Amino acid sequence: MPFINNKLKNKFSSVLDIPKDVILDLPKITVIGDIQIYIENHRGIIEYSRELVRLSTSLGQLIIKGEDLILRNISIEEIYIDGKIKEVGFLR
Repeated sequence: MPFINNKLKNKFSSVLDIPKDVILDLPKITVIGDIQIYIENHRGIIEYSRELVRLSTSLGQLIIKGEDLILRNISIEEIYIDGKIKEVGFLR
C-alpha cells in the first residue's frame, strides 16, 4: 500500500510542479566539495563523533564518514556538517 501512496504523491508532485523531496519527505543532500554537507528533511541524529555521523531519514540511516566532522546549524529539519568529508551513503 505505501507504494501506491508514493506513486500518487509522485504524480501529484508532477502535476502541481512541487519538488518531490517536499511531497515524498525525502532527504535533500547538498555536498560542497569535500568540506561541507547540508542535509534537509532529516529525522534526527543517531550517532556523532569526529569521524562518523549517522542521521535518521525517511530512506534509512544516512552515514557520513570523514575527519574532524563538526555539526553546525542544527535545526529540526536541517543540519550542516563541516570537516573533511570522505564518504556518504545510506544504510537501509
